[in-house]
Amino acid sequence: MSTTPNTPLWPHVHALGVIAQCGSFTLAAQRLGLSKAAVSQRIAELERAVGVPLLQRTTRSVRLTEAGKQLVDETAASFAQIEQSLLGVRDLASQPQGLVRVTAPVALGRQHVAPQLEGFLRAWPGIRVELDLSDRLVNLAHEGFDLAVRHTSAPPDSHVAWKLCPSRTLLLASPAYLRRRGTPGHPDELAGHDCLPYLRSGPSVWAFEKLPTKGSRGGEPQRVGVTVTGSLRANNSEVLRDAVLAGLGLALLPDFSAAAALKSGRLREVLSDWRPVGFFGDAVYALRPFSPQVPRAVRSLVEHLRAALAQGFDA
Repeated sequence: MSTTPNTPLWPHVHALGVIAQCGSFTLAAQRLGLSKAAVSQRIAELERAVGVPLLQRTTRSVRLTEAGKQLVDETAASFAQIEQSLLGVRDLASQPQGLVRVTAPVALGRQHVAPQLEGFLRAWPGIRVELDLSDRLVNLAHEGFDLAVRHTSAPPDSHVAWKLCPSRTLLLASPAYLRRRGTPGHPDELAGHDCLPYLRSGPSVWAFEKLPTKGSRGGEPQRVGVTVTGSLRANNSEVLRDAVLAGLGLALLPDFSAAAALKSGRLREVLSDWRPVGFFGDAVYALRPFSPQVPRAVRSLVEHLRAALAQGFDA
């Protein structure tokens, strides 16, 4: 429907600000809970009301005009204050409530985040959760996520970070592979083994360090890097784990993907006195863009995950 002189335009200005954050009509529509056509209509109505173009659209991108940038910049603080005020009022309820949008890596999310949601949702019936599993590093603010679960060693300074549990990277092989090919005693020997690297650009170089033993001279750890090759590379730890279980070779895996197979004896750790470096993170964190107030629903989910994952993944 078209606007009249008395039609409130605040929802339209808010939609413009969300488009500016997301960089696309599609993502903005998802974040606003509207159809893409409805968002386009709001922007068209706003442009008619102010009499100037606010967005420049191409087939691949959308960006603000100078007038659009001025309007978004001058209203952003007001909308942020309204959002914080709404969160504060909502948190006055006796029970936490509302929608929590969460993003997590595929393997970690499938194995250790999703299984915790049933108990959480039963405990807090006023909360709804949307779980998006993706291995890409999404921009939480731009895409409207309240929380990210990430496997990292260095959470960004611009985010609030809650450490959920420690994590380790392990070099693993199946007993059948080790019987067939032998057990390497030094990282340099991996050059002659079938290795299954994580899919990344460039050559696959595995780096290790060995801490000095008591009584040895010098305090610096030994560091070794070796270029490895094999019949498979993949960007998912579950795929690599299953290939290792099938006896195709050795792989570096995060402990959360390997714990059950290690405990059952279907996988064995190799070169346990050497620590892999520069691969997966050394902890699992819950992250949220910094804001003056964290909604109770988000805090409740973080507390639930911290309690559930407190023991880590060691077999």
